[in-house]
Amino acid sequence: MRVLSCIATEHNPWLVLLAALTCISGSWVALDLFRRADERRGLQKSGWIFLAAVAAGSSVWCTHFIAMLAYEPKAPIAFDPLLTMVSLVIAIVGCGYGFAAALMRIPPLAPELGGGAVGLAIALMHYTGMMAYRVDGVIAWNTDYVAASVVIAVVLGALAVGQAVRRPLAGSKYLALVLFVLAVVGLHFTAMAAASVTPMATGLAGTDPDVLRAMAIAVAGVGFIIAATGVASYLIDARSSLESYQRLQHLAHNDALTGLPNRVSFGDCLESEIGRAAEEGSKVAVLGIDLDRFKEINDLRGHQAGDQALKTIARRLSRQRKDGEFIARVGGDEFAAIKRFTDQNDLLDFVARLETTLFEPVRLDDFEAAMGASIGVAIYPEDGDSQERLMSNADLAMYRAKADVTRAVCFYESRMDEASRARRALAQTLRRAIELDQLELHYQVQTSVETGDVRGYEVLLRWNHPERGQVPPSEFIPIAEENGLILAIGEWVLRTACRQAATWDTPTKIAVNLSPVQFAHADLARLIHEILIETGLAPSRLELEITESTIIADKTRTLHILRQIRALGVTIALDDFGTGYSSLDTLRSFPFDKIKLDRSFMSEVELSPQAKAIVRAVLTLGKSLDIPVLAEGVETDDQLSILRAERCDEAQGFFLGHPKPVDQIFRHGKDSDDRAVPFAGRVPPARVGRRVMA
Repeated sequence: MRVLSCIATEHNPWLVLLAALTCISGSWVALDLFRRADERRGLQKSGWIFLAAVAAGSSVWCTHFIAMLAYEPKAPIAFDPLLTMVSLVIAIVGCGYGFAAALMRIPPLAPELGGGAVGLAIALMHYTGMMAYRVDGVIAWNTDYVAASVVIAVVLGALAVGQAVRRPLAGSKYLALVLFVLAVVGLHFTAMAAASVTPMATGLAGTDPDVLRAMAIAVAGVGFIIAATGVASYLIDARSSLESYQRLQHLAHNDALTGLPNRVSFGDCLESEIGRAAEEGSKVAVLGIDLDRFKEINDLRGHQAGDQALKTIARRLSRQRKDGEFIARVGGDEFAAIKRFTDQNDLLDFVARLETTLFEPVRLDDFEAAMGASIGVAIYPEDGDSQERLMSNADLAMYRAKADVTRAVCFYESRMDEASRARRALAQTLRRAIELDQLELHYQVQTSVETGDVRGYEVLLRWNHPERGQVPPSEFIPIAEENGLILAIGEWVLRTACRQAATWDTPTKIAVNLSPVQFAHADLARLIHEILIETGLAPSRLELEITESTIIADKTRTLHILRQIRALGVTIALDDFGTGYSSLDTLRSFPFDKIKLDRSFMSEVELSPQAKAIVRAVLTLGKSLDIPVLAEGVETDDQLSILRAERCDEAQGFFLGHPKPVDQIFRHGKDSDDRAVPFAGRVPPARVGRRVMA
């Protein structure tokens, strides 16, 4: 009753109301800024704690100052300006310290302890302000009320900050506001009730009451401005956070390069479309798209040109979209699409539009490229009832399209799963092929076209599968390359071939194919050197064959490795010349010791003038560069005669000798089927590429 009586009879009610509004608005803003600090880390947290401390301290101080001006002691009053400003600093610093301590979360009661520090700072601010209060009379203090005011501030401050940080209840932020306002108001008016003024004529020159009321309004205005500044900071941050969130959302769901939806968006859309199709009884097609010659653009024109090509294709694909269609970029040169349909013709129309778009030439500065693409299609619900199954089956169909040069689009068929499972099973068996001694080396003779003398042997790998028998190299070598098994198999081939050749009676050269994957070996040249030392084979007897695609993959690194290998005394042959990437630049970049003319030309050389002209051109090129040329795939006497007439250096093929295990060549020696010089020895594993398996 003493407190209520003090408020009712000793204060100006309008100024008390103004003080209450200042306290509520300032506390609301301060607690919101404090909660924002709780959501931040590092320097941002410190910045928000500072803003919250300024808002809280200034609003509490303004509330206190206005309420002091509302007090009517019936005697002249004045203020000490220095102590008044000190009380403001105490409020701001104390609130900052308490807020910072509350957000440390250590110890467990840190929020309450920090809140108690805020309450203590408010009490210290109040009584410092009271020391600045000058009245023409004597002030007497009731210590019980003083103690009660401090307890109210500390306890309610601890509860308010605890609610703001922990938020254990629904509406905790409103409860925190009520508790914080009660802490400020309860402290002030309980403390004012603790003071009693006995007027005395001391001669103090009091301030005009009208001036005091104007000061109260001015202080309230400043308090509202500070609160508004805090609100503005909060809104600016909220806007920035929203924009940042929207940017992050866009980046999270869209490809940064092309702007198309990414894999995440594709998965969300597919899940939604499957659910819709299940409800409506419609169908959903999933299309896997892989660009066919994108790597060539990257290799020949650089990554910037590749990026430009991707953006161009993405824009074209975007223009093709209609209602119920979705297109995304899900990888480097991989795209995916979704089509909702009920009529099969709608799907075929969509596929046709995509195919036309993907096969349009792309203009890159002064260069025009026609990449093309392979498209695989899987349909819900026939080909799968989950997005994982549909995407997997679309990929299977896409890989089938990529393997078939006669078509760009392939629809999923159930037998593809069987082929995929068989491929995986073969890969698992291949992993133990070396350990189980299932691999074997065969040798095919290479002879001089002019004299028929044996010049060397190409090492070819064979796999004796325990159930399937002889597995064609064209089947298991790609699997080995895809799964990284080619590194171990290739090392086995190279080591075994060198070991076997080192035991032969005649110092004949052996040719071992290298897979492009083997050039990923950390130190291929050192591995070859170690094998030569270990097996005792002279480096001059080893020839390594590579295809031009191996060089194209990483020209600088590959040529550096080839120079290291050549420095060992090992010779290098360019295999499959005349197909794929064959270019004069490759021959200019590296001094090859031999050119191997691809077998495809020999199969047509008897009937095709064009094939014969190409053979003649390659042989002339070899003569001009002083590089011997070996023709592969010689299967008839007429083919050999043509090579002899064109003055080819070397040849190999079934007409000259079939690939055989080393012991058969040694046993039969030189006969009608094989012109190999007899030798004895054991056969070693060699480093293998796709040609090694042929």
